[in-house]
Amino acid sequence: MFKKVLSVLGLVILVSGCQSTLMEPSTEQVETNSKSGNAKMVFIRSAFVGQAIQASVFDVTNNETKFIGIISNDTKVSFDVTPGEHMFMVVGESADFLKANVIADKTYYAVVTPRMGFWKARFSMFPVRNDQSSKFQYDSKDFKEMQKDAKFVKSGIKAEQWAVKNSPSIAKKLAKYLPEWKAKALTKQQAATVEVIDHL
Repeated sequence: MFKKVLSVLGLVILVSGCQSTLMEPSTEQVETNSKSGNAKMVFIRSAFVGQAIQASVFDVTNNETKFIGIISNDTKVSFDVTPGEHMFMVVGESADFLKANVIADKTYYAVVTPRMGFWKARFSMFPVRNDQSSKFQYDSKDFKEMQKDAKFVKSGIKAEQWAVKNSPSIAKKLAKYLPEWKAKALTKQQAATVEVIDHL
């Protein structure tokens, strides 16, 4: 009986992490170009499972942690970056990473996908490509529907305060999980890397 109650309680905890109210709706809902000389990364949420659980995304290039935003189901966040190589981190119960090699004046997409952990969802990120070498392709029906349904959101005071409050936990996950990602087989790293040609 106790195990059954615990299971139900765990499910309630899992699904009660409702869609984020920390982020703010973006006034610009149309895809726009990056600032001249920069590239644009767009992180979009795919949620076939764990729809109610939110993920936080960071730029951790050169071990400098920059908060990008919190992504809930049917939302997307755009982030301007300089041309070159970048590393991004998504945090849930654990952390996972996406490398990106980008060039100026191009827009790149990454899909944040949940997978169930012990108490809440874990997340991974995958590049969207123009060929079949990734789980997600720009010309696929699934991605087009995802892109149509997702609304742009942006960070605000509440989200920034959340990031500051949780920075010790975020730093621990970066220190723990980035070495594990770098130790993965090259094929697995490549599957989680946005290449220069993977622009929209």
